[in-house]
Amino acid sequence: MLRARTATLTREGRDTLWLLLALTLSLAPHLGRLPLWCSIGTALALLWRARLAWSDAPLPPRWVLFISLAASVGLTLSTHHSLFGREAGITLVTVLAALKTLELRARRDAFVVTCLGFFLAFTQFLYSQSIVMALLMLLATWALLSTLVLAQRPLGRPSLGSALKAAGQSLLWGLPLMLALYVFFPRLGPLWSLPSDAGSKTGLSDQLKLGHVSELALDDTIAMRVRFEGAAPRPNQLYFRGPVLTWFDGQTWSVRAVPFRQQAEADGGPVVQAQGRTVSYQVTLEPTRLQSLPLLDGTLAASPTPPQTEPEMRRWGLDWQTRRPVGERIQVSGQAWLGARDTTLERFGRQTPFLQLPAGVNPRTLAWARAQRSRPELAHADARTVSQALLQHIRTEKFVYTLAPDDDEPAPDGRPERHLIDRFWLDRRTGFCEHFATAYVVVMRGMGIPARVVTGFQGAELNVVDGLYVVRNSDAHAWAEFWQEGEGWVRVDPTAAVAPERIERSSALRVNQGGLAGVLGEDQGRWLRTWRAYIDAGNHRWNVWVLQYAREQQLNLLQNWGVNAHNWADLLRICAMIFAGVSLLGLSWLWWQRPRTVHSPWEHTMWQLHRSLLTLGVTPPQGCPAPAPALAWAQRLRALPPERLPLDLRRFLLAQLTALDALRYAAPAPHAASPLRQAQSLVKQLRQRIGAYRRARPAPSSAR
Repeated sequence: MLRARTATLTREGRDTLWLLLALTLSLAPHLGRLPLWCSIGTALALLWRARLAWSDAPLPPRWVLFISLAASVGLTLSTHHSLFGREAGITLVTVLAALKTLELRARRDAFVVTCLGFFLAFTQFLYSQSIVMALLMLLATWALLSTLVLAQRPLGRPSLGSALKAAGQSLLWGLPLMLALYVFFPRLGPLWSLPSDAGSKTGLSDQLKLGHVSELALDDTIAMRVRFEGAAPRPNQLYFRGPVLTWFDGQTWSVRAVPFRQQAEADGGPVVQAQGRTVSYQVTLEPTRLQSLPLLDGTLAASPTPPQTEPEMRRWGLDWQTRRPVGERIQVSGQAWLGARDTTLERFGRQTPFLQLPAGVNPRTLAWARAQRSRPELAHADARTVSQALLQHIRTEKFVYTLAPDDDEPAPDGRPERHLIDRFWLDRRTGFCEHFATAYVVVMRGMGIPARVVTGFQGAELNVVDGLYVVRNSDAHAWAEFWQEGEGWVRVDPTAAVAPERIERSSALRVNQGGLAGVLGEDQGRWLRTWRAYIDAGNHRWNVWVLQYAREQQLNLLQNWGVNAHNWADLLRICAMIFAGVSLLGLSWLWWQRPRTVHSPWEHTMWQLHRSLLTLGVTPPQGCPAPAPALAWAQRLRALPPERLPLDLRRFLLAQLTALDALRYAAPAPHAASPLRQAQSLVKQLRQRIGAYRRARPAPSSAR
């Protein structure tokens, strides 16, 4: 029934529905990230327009569109507080494109909607440049190009298949030029890269508030990929060190420069002891919007890949930073010593920043810490002994590692909880890694031992397809370091005391997601993991080979080909030569394919008829410019003597000419092929019949 109804649609209705489908493909990925009112309004407008096209109903009055336009602008201002910028601009363009379809009356309107569709397809890459998004937008571009083909064929009822074929041919013709521009067009810094607020980013931050890391445990997006040269470290050694947090205000931990850093730099910089096994690796980092680089803990040597490229990197102790926040995907080659120790503090003895605690906050925990420190076995113990005692306390006092620690629950008086460490350490004893790490540091400082919080990632998942270790945002982790005299900063992970499987096997805690994951069996789950591994491997190849193709790769490629190019000006000259060569080739091809006489498709068909009838020895109708109309030829044939043409041939020719005249000037029959195509078929049959007659009996030299 649906197929029959589709066949009865008018040409305008069918083309409108196809345009709406193409527009939906280009904007569909935006709907999940747009404001709810915009997504619902866009969907309703497109469905309304599809209903009008399906039923061939009149378009809504203009006052409805004016009211909708004013409401859309007002809601955009209310939501984004501006009409400019990425989010506000895409919101407004999306809803305006949907409203424009409600006044789709002429080809000009169709061109406008198609251009808006192309623009929305381009804006998808401000959010995602994955290979899946690229393929989806390629499909949308193909569909939008086919709508342009249909708009340029106003006569008859050309099929969607022919329009798609013509659009596909156009894409293929443009593919070589596109590849040439991709390879040679210079990357011009910010003009080529995405805006600073675009693209994905990892969940690390230079601040830590209780509950932040547990939120990241639900984010399964990729933060980095690591390739190790040789054997990879054990799972409990896969700590990727990010921001080090030293300052605590009672609610939030943050980065703050220590007072002796300038003096340390003046005296030759930090002191790090390279110990333990050496590991060489290469890491591909997603954008972090931070200056801190989450490299493998113990990394003492690192550089961007390829060399002499951004970002500019420097190391302080075991921490790596860039001069500017990392706003794009980068590759870094590094060498780490798994037992490296930072001993900078030992030269200065100024430990006050690592003992800082806010006054009047968490008094019960600090009282508990002082009481523990006064015990005879801990009164004069070193930092390592005190740390072991705290970890044993966590193991034996029924602490629980959980993803939902209820940090937002108010205090008994209804006000926001101020003493968060008190509630965790002494009351609830349930928390995520940041609870254990921050509480551990507070207790250690309360006992007079310098300590600090370190954030980053712990663990990685091996992709068996390409051999890379994948680190996801769900692997975000927080641990601690304490100062041990004679050794330096010592890493300690309180989470391992309550959930050793999280560290030893790198198995991040997951909530029960139910749905498909809950109903699939082990075999189906293994199949899904394998499929996911192939997708991750493909995305990594896409990122490295396509998205990270930068100026250095361009210049190296040209030098390998023997082309002397040193900067962007040389690349522009190469592009200019490519454009000139392609233009000359195109002009030459057009000149070669030019018609010797300019005829419309109908004229070309009538010339074929004219030449075929002349082969019978029939003179053209008098007083008619060549090629003569079909009806004039029919009158000329009726005037011929009977002996000049056989009766059956004469009748056949008269029938074909009469039908041809009807196709040229009469209204086309509904649901039939285009008149031009039917005329071409009639002329072909006529030429075949004349050819068969001439082969059987030569035509007379003349007829009068």
